[in-house]
Amino acid sequence: MANRVKNQQDILDKLNIEALNPMQEEALVVMEGSTNTVLLSPTGTGKTLAFLLPLLEFLNPDSEHIQALIVVPSRELAIQIEQVVRSMGSGYKVNAVYGGRPISKDKIELKHNPAILIGTPGRLLDHFDSERFSRESIKTLILDEFDKTLEDGFEEEMKAIMHYLPNINKRILTSATQGVKIPGFVRLDKPEIIDFIKEKRKSQLAIKTVISPDKNKLKTLLQLMQHIGNKQGIVFCNLRESIGEVSRFLKRNHISHATFSGGMEQKDRERALIKFRNGTSQVLLATDLAARGIDIPELNYIIHYELPRHEEEFIHRNGRTARVNAKGTAYVLKWQDQLLPDFIKDVKGINISKKAEVIPQYWETLFISGGRKDKISKGDIAGLFFKSGNINKEQLGVIELKQDCAFVAVPLTIANELVEKLNNSRLKKKKVRITVL
Repeated sequence: MANRVKNQQDILDKLNIEALNPMQEEALVVMEGSTNTVLLSPTGTGKTLAFLLPLLEFLNPDSEHIQALIVVPSRELAIQIEQVVRSMGSGYKVNAVYGGRPISKDKIELKHNPAILIGTPGRLLDHFDSERFSRESIKTLILDEFDKTLEDGFEEEMKAIMHYLPNINKRILTSATQGVKIPGFVRLDKPEIIDFIKEKRKSQLAIKTVISPDKNKLKTLLQLMQHIGNKQGIVFCNLRESIGEVSRFLKRNHISHATFSGGMEQKDRERALIKFRNGTSQVLLATDLAARGIDIPELNYIIHYELPRHEEEFIHRNGRTARVNAKGTAYVLKWQDQLLPDFIKDVKGINISKKAEVIPQYWETLFISGGRKDKISKGDIAGLFFKSGNINKEQLGVIELKQDCAFVAVPLTIANELVEKLNNSRLKKKKVRITVL
């Protein structure tokens, strides 16, 4: 027991987390002792760690087969969980498979079985159908954001996946939404339910209505953003076409932003999130794909530029702000003659005529053509920028290191100068290209 606590503390230290929150502590106890668990907790409360810590206890270090399967609804969530497992430094191999990247890449990575396999339903089923690995040792099944993985669009794929998994003896389902019906094919017999949704203090989230005098709400959106000032937030649209229209408008009005939708290439989606995380982009303009399962910092606000069609979307969008103990605001942008859906209640109007002080964009993102597989570390990158780039610690922003590349935030005013100085530098044994992203 003492050794387990020490291992857990080592993991928390690696993740820079001081202590588990009450939900995570309860999940650890319940999941270890029960066959089937349903974890309900708001977005941003740490559900990933809540199921990964007990999962590590279920794994056999001597097995050479896949032992646990984590099914997720989106590529971003697959990548995020894979990164968390790796950051935990448990010693267990983990791989994520998902649509939007070459299947040949999956095949190479899966030549040596991971202990934990993460994936989206379609890509997992592709591997199962082609019998690329044994499924006999998969004993633990985790359905993260199960309200999405079990919805109509995925149902046939999920049925087929469950058919391929005869030896499951532990099931963990997580969601930020209550009241979702769980189909019989999941075989979730008498689950223990950990419900922390009711624990969320609603007072932390303020919902405000902003009235547009015109049906075209672009000018009102700009006014609202000028009123909010230089804080980070998400502007939600229902359609990819709307994102294109709003993006062109924001560009004309010099609002730094990134776009994020299902119609984008996976590489472009990942880079949009990188620029948003490191502060290069002030605003993320997104469809409901960004309402859950993506790794972004605490936000001050979200804007419903187009009203959500369903209450579930409204809840998940709002869950991107006012997370855990922080405060946040959800702005509902409506045309003056537009009726609000029934699930948007008791919202107060707000006067947006007063403009906040505008601070120019500070950060720019640089791309580096080398990563972990080249044995390059964040320390190597920092050293290059300090020694050869002659910048100080305050001028070095967030460094994100990937398998085959890296991204560094630097002040916009010196970004081009740094590219001139550092392009074609050597990091470890590799000559790297450095460009503005």
